[in-house]
Amino acid sequence: MAEHILVAVAWPYANGSLHLGHLAGCYLPADIFARYHRAKGDHVLMVSGSDQHGTPVTIRAEQEGLTPGQVVDKYHQDFLDSWQRMGISFDLFTSTGTDNHREVSQDFFRKLLEKDFIYKDTMLLPFCADCRRFLPDRYVEGACPHCENTRARGDQCDNCGRTLDPQDLIDPRCSLSGTTPSFENSDHFFLRLSAFRERLLDWVQDKNYWRPNVLNFTKRYLEEALLDRAITRDITWGVPVPLDGYDDKRIYVWFEAVIGYLSASVQWASDRGDPDAWKEWWHNPEAKPYYFIGKDNIPFHTMIWPAMLMGYEGFNLPHDVPANEFLSLEGRQFSTSQRWALWLPDYLERYDPDPLRFYLTMSMPETGDTDFSWGEFVRRNNSELVGTFGNLVQRVLTITYRNFDGKVPTPGELDEEASALLQKCASAVDDVGTSLATCRFRLGLTQCMALAQEANRYLDAKAPWATIKTDRDTTATTLWVALATIDCLKVLMSPFIPFSAQRLHNMLGYEGDVGECGWSWQGTTEHLTPGQALERPQPLFIKLDDGVAEEETSRLVSARG
Repeated sequence: MAEHILVAVAWPYANGSLHLGHLAGCYLPADIFARYHRAKGDHVLMVSGSDQHGTPVTIRAEQEGLTPGQVVDKYHQDFLDSWQRMGISFDLFTSTGTDNHREVSQDFFRKLLEKDFIYKDTMLLPFCADCRRFLPDRYVEGACPHCENTRARGDQCDNCGRTLDPQDLIDPRCSLSGTTPSFENSDHFFLRLSAFRERLLDWVQDKNYWRPNVLNFTKRYLEEALLDRAITRDITWGVPVPLDGYDDKRIYVWFEAVIGYLSASVQWASDRGDPDAWKEWWHNPEAKPYYFIGKDNIPFHTMIWPAMLMGYEGFNLPHDVPANEFLSLEGRQFSTSQRWALWLPDYLERYDPDPLRFYLTMSMPETGDTDFSWGEFVRRNNSELVGTFGNLVQRVLTITYRNFDGKVPTPGELDEEASALLQKCASAVDDVGTSLATCRFRLGLTQCMALAQEANRYLDAKAPWATIKTDRDTTATTLWVALATIDCLKVLMSPFIPFSAQRLHNMLGYEGDVGECGWSWQGTTEHLTPGQALERPQPLFIKLDDGVAEEETSRLVSARG
């Protein structure tokens, strides 16, 4: 029976282009997962959007002498272009700047306030005398009191993952002026997180299918304490507080940004002319919401957002939060400030999307940090994509097209080796499907490549380029079995490398979208019909020169200066 699968993906700050760390962290795994479930016949809703109210946006605006709105407009369009070119298949990618998002966020605020889960109190906030204003949390830097990381921010430490308040920092400083801020009282609204600690602990008890890093971090945090957090700030950029007398305050980004998953779902339903359609993913108890994020966002999605949903009542809580670890670049952490990053638009100007999708999946930081290396990228492209999969496709299609009038040949009786290979295809459909359903994307792609290697071994053993000279019927059987295996690989690889899978789908003589084939395969002549016209074969992938690695690494170093 088809399931309702919500694929909720982290909202990137609209303050700069996307880099490969973002892609590997959450957007690529979310897309692979969504494509698999669509092929399987499930009802998928994949949503996200540009976070335009985060302080990184206002910081970029001040650095460039622009308004925050101008910065957002520039990078939101940049995101949309990158998603299209990279094949990231959102059902809706919106922004936190819409009227719809403001209304849904303010409704959440009012509801939790009405139920006493939001209350008013006074808090100490950093005030910079040089800037003459209260500082948003991200404008304050200092040492983390838990792990002593000297680059912690006033909202969070990226090193240990703990959420913070500016006054928690050791030796705090204004990130703009460098001066030490004073702390002064200001009236604000707080989310009563402490009221949800026991409920959250009970809720996570059966989440043994979560990734260990996510579950252990969440349990450890909840077992220590869960403190109330302020959800408004003295700023003028953001969602207004829906109460009189608070014109100079806004709902803070960490509270309203997570509401974006809901507001985007509401907007998607409205845009398609069915305003209540979103409820199937949010109120239907059988629906499964998955939240794809980086590990720095774990507390917001396994504690804060679930607490908000519990407080409002009636919404589905997260089913899974498959947070990835970090991707580094040539052995060093991505750093936009130090200009050490590989930007997605730059990559797409020079190379095809599928080799990057392939490489990042094979090195996806699912259970630990991993590294992007240009040398390894070139090696995997040439030896695995081109050498294993691409070469298999090219050999089989070329021999078939040349010797059987460009059509699928008619097979004879299958021998033991042929039957065994087709059985491995059938098993791979189940095995890869299980891997993708459980968010083990590296394993799923590894299983695909193992099947491609089996097909190459079969082809080498049967040597159709030799038998075509003496035994046309045996050769026809060999090539039909190889084509059937490639047809299976087309289905299995389509969530990972969708552009190449579509080209292969067409070369095999099929019409329509490869994603509409379903997550199924039949090794029969009723499915892969003898006489079906093939397209003239073309290489699926391009072999890269070994010098690419040196050239691109040099470009990185030059950009850093």
